[in-house]
Formats: sequence, structure tokens, C-alpha cells
Amino acid sequence: MNLIRIIAAAGLVAASTSAFAADITGAGSTFIYPVLAKWADSYKKESGDGVNYQSIGSGAGIKQIQAKTVTFGATDMPLKVEQLEKDGLAQWPMIMGAIVPVVNIEGVKPGEMALDGETLAKIYLGEITKWDDAAIKKLNPKVNLPSAAIAVVHRADGSGTTFNFTDYLSKVSADWKSKVGSGTAVEWPAGVGAKGNEGVSGNIGQTKNAIGYVEYAYAKQNKLTYTEMVNKAGKTVEPTMEAFKAAAANADWTHAPGYYLILTDQPGEKSWPIVASTFVLMHKEPADKANSAEAVKFFKWAFEKGDAMAEDLDYIPMPGPVVKLIEKTWSSDIKS
Repeated sequence: MNLIRIIAAAGLVAASTSAFAADITGAGSTFIYPVLAKWADSYKKESGDGVNYQSIGSGAGIKQIQAKTVTFGATDMPLKVEQLEKDGLAQWPMIMGAIVPVVNIEGVKPGEMALDGETLAKIYLGEITKWDDAAIKKLNPKVNLPSAAIAVVHRADGSGTTFNFTDYLSKVSADWKSKVGSGTAVEWPAGVGAKGNEGVSGNIGQTKNAIGYVEYAYAKQNKLTYTEMVNKAGKTVEPTMEAFKAAAANADWTHAPGYYLILTDQPGEKSWPIVASTFVLMHKEPADKANSAEAVKFFKWAFEKGDAMAEDLDYIPMPGPVVKLIEKTWSSDIKS
């Protein structure tokens, strides 16, 4: 008997002849949602087993796994070893992806304009307020920029995307680091908030002269205008799989305790400057060991068969040697 079934929207629960089936439940990161949804759909078709995932933001996902209301949590802000030990959690990276600035400026097409970290920080600090500001014009001498107020959009919820975005800004701007800093939620000096990568994408699409930041799959799916970025090496790069992989190649997962690793502002002439990972959190001593085992089975399947689906959405799959490390973590840390 399969232990997992999808709970249909109509509220019907599939059952076997002997017992009701359990559902793999997860919550958290909106960053991973596009690929996780694709994996879950394919896994359901192949195995008949379902995954019920709430795309509610990393902060809420951490709270739900801590409260044991879901089988797994997903966060783009990794927890430090001390926190993992305190909560009795195992953590591993599931996928890597990129965060991109997106704009809605009439006449400007995807990749036609560029920003650097310092300028991006000043926009979010509220110090650069118009699109034809000298700093933006210097980076984009051939782009027709309007003398219009910049409508700044940021995340309103506790967000791993925000954690990585603000971590990057803290690395490239001393002012940002001292005045705002990094975190899943910060005191934004400017702009309006929207919930989830979904909310930011929708807000940008509907607001003229807006700027925001989203996981690249959302920019692609919603046909948003992304910008190029000037990276740590001073090179202007486009958000491409090559640029994402160049940054991700610097990740040394083997020597990262608890897999705690931040991938923003990586060196390399081809590296995209804001790359992040989504981490899965599960209890080492789960209350429902059978359901926990089924969740691990799903993640194993995703590592084995999900890479092409991930790359179709411009995510970066975990390298084979890292997957082997993660499988050892499952065997040693999760009791099922």
C-alpha cells in the first residue's frame, strides 16, 4: 500500500482497503516552489504518491517544522548548527537558483539595462529615487530612462529570498550593512511589501516604473524585465545558467558544518552575484517515522530524476558528490 496520497481540493481523501493514506506535507520557501511543484506533479504521476506543499515563505516554513506541523520545512536561509541541534533538525541543500532584480519601465526589455550592487543598495535605501539618476544613467548610457519616481517593491513576509538579497547588499554596500543589515525580515527604508516571490512578481507586473527582486524562474514565467548585474569581478553579466553555475561552482559543501553556506557575491568573471540555495529541514526523531521515510524517498527521487526539470526552470541541480554526502546525512541523522 502506498503511504502517500494527495488530498484533493474537494476534500476527498484517497484510501486503501485497509487504512487512510498519509500525505507528505511541507511548507516554506517560495524560491523553490516552481521546481518543487514540477517534481511533485511528476512524482505523483510516476508513483501515485502526493506532496502537499505550502509556498508561504522561509520564515513561516521554519516555524512550521519547528512546531512539527509538517513533515519538512524549506528555507533559503540555512540554520546554523547550534539552531539545528537545539531543534533536533537535519538540514541539507536541495537546489540552487538565482535572485534577479526585475523592473517595469516602458520601452526597456529584459537584459537591456544593468545595475551594480552599490546602486541597487542606494535604490533600496531610498537615496536614489528616480530612474534618470546620474548613477543609473552612468551604468546605462544607451538606455532611454524616464524622469519618473522609482516604485520600490520588497517582500512583506519572512523570506529566504530577502535574506540572500540583503546579505548581498550588505557585502557590497557598507551603508546598507550599517543601516539595514541582512535577515529574512528587515526594516526597509523605502518601498512597499508583497507576499512571496509570487506577490512581488505580480506587483512588478502591474506597477509602472517599479523595481523588485525575485527568484529567476518567477521572472521567466511571468515574462518580467530582468536587469543585468555587475559582479564582484567588475564584469557585467546576464542571468544565464552559465552565470549561475559559475557562482555555484565555488560552493564547498563538504567543509560546511550542517551544510551552512551562503552563495552571494561569489568571485569569478562569469559569476552571477546573487545565487542562493534552498535547504530542506526535517526532524531527526520524527513523530511519524513512516511518513518521514516517504518524504526522504521523494527527495531521493528528485535528486535522481529531477535535474532536467530543474534546469528547464534555470535552477542549478546539486552535484553528484554532494548528493552522496546528503544521502549519508539521511542515513546517519534521520531515524525512520
